[in-house]
Amino acid sequence: MPEEDDLEQSLRPRRLTEFVGQKRIKEQLAISLDAAKGRDEALDHVLLVGPPGLGKTSLAFIVREELGVGIRCVAGPALERKGDMAAILTGLERHDVLFVDEIHRLNRAIEEILYPALEDFRLEYYDPKELGTIVRRSARILDVEIAEDAADEIARRSRGTPRIANRILRRVRDVAQVKHDGVITNEVAREALELLEVDGDGLERIDRELMHTILVKFGGGPVGLSTLAVALGEEQDTIEDVYEPYLLQLGFLQRTPRGRIITELGRERFGAGGNDTKLF
Repeated sequence: MPEEDDLEQSLRPRRLTEFVGQKRIKEQLAISLDAAKGRDEALDHVLLVGPPGLGKTSLAFIVREELGVGIRCVAGPALERKGDMAAILTGLERHDVLFVDEIHRLNRAIEEILYPALEDFRLEYYDPKELGTIVRRSARILDVEIAEDAADEIARRSRGTPRIANRILRRVRDVAQVKHDGVITNEVAREALELLEVDGDGLERIDRELMHTILVKFGGGPVGLSTLAVALGEEQDTIEDVYEPYLLQLGFLQRTPRGRIITELGRERFGAGGNDTKLF
């Protein structure tokens, strides 16, 4: 929804000093930005790598803001020919930022042009303390009162990802507004999280369904990605890029040459039958 996109955009930090977490990345990027501004040169090419929602787009817009230049955003899959890239590049002004989203899905010919020139910055998941800071900042922007423990509860269940933390915060705010007095207490946060089916590990319904499918339908694995995608009715890219990284991070799932398997830790968490739907 356009309104949702506008709201998400308003929660994004505008300056590097406002960007919470990713300390190593910020230090490296700050040096590169200061050096580029000091020499009045364009920033070197930068590759931001990490799961969805960790701040790649935010950092791209922060780079634009810090440099005081324009930005052109394009989707990698939309660039089909070398001529497409040439047309975009010729339309850029001096020192403008070109942000290529989903660059890993670029056409091979264009990929071969760009990749050798890219500097690699790899983003990591956020810890709960950093996410708590982000939740409190977003709550101030949204003009909603939130208790300290409520912010911590939301942060703990946000999969180490600021975008998810902000999405959960907005949904919790809705529950606080409609069913309570608008203030987000820990009780209100937990009520909303249960309504959203977000458990204590930050896992959502589809994550539990994925684990349940591998455990019950495929005996814990191994099961191939294409087979798993058909069983879940999801795209392979979505499973691989959105759902699996956090399950791998938690140690519940493992990728092997033969397919996906549930780890011993995953079996302990979900039970042999995969029926654990405990939210807290």
